[in-house]
Amino acid sequence: MIILGIDPGSRIMGYGIIEKKGSKTLHCDNGIIAPPSKSEFSDRLVSLFQGLNEVIARFNPEVLAIENIFFARNVSSSIKLGHARGVAMLAARLQNLAVYEYTPLQIKQSVVGYGQADKSQVQQMVKAILGLKEIAEENASDALACALCYAHSAGLESLIKKAATS
Repeated sequence: MIILGIDPGSRIMGYGIIEKKGSKTLHCDNGIIAPPSKSEFSDRLVSLFQGLNEVIARFNPEVLAIENIFFARNVSSSIKLGHARGVAMLAARLQNLAVYEYTPLQIKQSVVGYGQADKSQVQQMVKAILGLKEIAEENASDALACALCYAHSAGLESLIKKAATS
């Protein structure tokens, strides 16, 4: 199963692609989608949508795992983050990918074992778990962590979704 993890952002969106083969988890790719910083907000959303569609077409994932919104002090930033998440979820659903959302706490617990871990701890664990030669860019590392969170909880998530639709 190929899993696409997303660290949403309107200025930089991180993505991470992993493949789950039985008990093995393999790194496929990671990177960022960064629209031109001077562009209008609506144009940045279009850029994110197009970039994500390219990633989906290239790797053909089955699942999108995305970080859920956390409450920030800056309302404007939270709204923009919500728009970026919406773009990612729309791109995924238009390609028939299942979408799973995880809080930062769930992601950190899944990858590091501690929900209050800092970014560097998450980056180090992602590097170790996936056997990366170097630490991935911060947003890409967060996206890989999100994908790993799904990989670690996939069986449980599947059962919960089936129970909810029954």
